[in-house]
Amino acid sequence: MARKIIWTLESADDLEAIATYIARDSGFYARSFIREIRDASLSLKEFPERGRMVPEFSNTAVRELFIKEYRLIYKIEESRIVVLGIIHGKRDLKVLSEKDGWKN
Repeated sequence: MARKIIWTLESADDLEAIATYIARDSGFYARSFIREIRDASLSLKEFPERGRMVPEFSNTAVRELFIKEYRLIYKIEESRIVVLGIIHGKRDLKVLSEKDGWKN
């Protein structure tokens, strides 16, 4: 069953911030990387469990895909996939998740 992909406001903001940051050096690479992130998220419609469980959380429904040095964090729900955020791999996920109100 294909699920609907939902982006939270925070995750959409993350995507925009990444695009802005990369575009300072190259608009082409910014567009290319954003497309790669979007394509990865769309693949979750059919294969939601392809990502690994996020080791910082005890919730098996919260998973992540690695896209270059970024972690696309998402939650599997019955009829949809909720993209929670796109986090650089060097950032502290626990601190960010508490700030944004993610549930374990």
